[in-house]
Amino acid sequence: MKIALDIMGGDFAPEEAIKGVKQFFEQSDDMSIHLLLIGNSELAAPYLSSLEPFKGRFTIVEASDVIEMHEHPTKALKEKPNSSMAMGFGLMKMEKADAFLSAGNTGAMMVGSMYSVKTIEGILRPTIISPIPRPDGGYNLLVDAGANADCKPEHLVQFAQLGSMYVNRVWNIDNPRVGLLNLGEEEGKGNILTQATYPLLKENTQINFIGNIEGWDMFRNKAEVIVCEGFTGNVALKMAESLYQIFKDRGIQDSFLDHFNFEFYGGTPILGINSPIMIGHGISKALAFQNMIDVASKIVRADLISAFKTRFAAAAV
Repeated sequence: MKIALDIMGGDFAPEEAIKGVKQFFEQSDDMSIHLLLIGNSELAAPYLSSLEPFKGRFTIVEASDVIEMHEHPTKALKEKPNSSMAMGFGLMKMEKADAFLSAGNTGAMMVGSMYSVKTIEGILRPTIISPIPRPDGGYNLLVDAGANADCKPEHLVQFAQLGSMYVNRVWNIDNPRVGLLNLGEEEGKGNILTQATYPLLKENTQINFIGNIEGWDMFRNKAEVIVCEGFTGNVALKMAESLYQIFKDRGIQDSFLDHFNFEFYGGTPILGINSPIMIGHGISKALAFQNMIDVASKIVRADLISAFKTRFAAAAV
């Protein structure tokens, strides 16, 4: 398994990315995982010495340029073919890597995913997900977490299917429950979108739909997959993250609150495209990079993309 990592992406690159690689190697003795570290070797040189004990488990892929956070995504990818991000997508296109990860320019990562890796046939819109911690130690999956602000009912049905398959294959949960995030539990509640989506989810035999769930159910053991359009999902996610920051600033420590730290999850997988791509937060540090690699390896090992292609092949006909 080869995982490509853009070590130049993020506000603290390449130092924190390389620290994350070191931590991953220290925590995992899986020799089947080989990392392709894409970046400027001269800039990375002061930190690469820390990886000396792990020779043979990584390869440096030279990239002379970097796409900065402020740059226009499409223009930057076109005009900087030797950037670490463009080369990462090139490796994916040539099938020389099984997954690509970056904490760089989010817009460029989305553009590269859509136009280089491309959407799986039959998928109407790719989506992004986010784990939501529960007090009982488990997790729910929020989908969409912000990629699609405006949706049609058909999009939400596919999000439910993608999320269910992710939870089943990556988290190893059989027949995960799917809930439609709404402002009431009763059928018929909500706006035009949720009212039209409910019967489509109800009649879909490929998911375990349990009905509407409310905001306070997000952290309960009620539905492992929480479906909504990206506008609602992103607002809910950012509010949860802000509460974590408020409690942290007030010096309140709690093991449950710690799991609202985005670095625990590493990055955001994009579901519905032809290869595993993960986008990290721009302020990612070592722990985030470590966990990003770990999650990507689980997605590859679960052969999730092949499962998606098989499931949605009929929709492409």
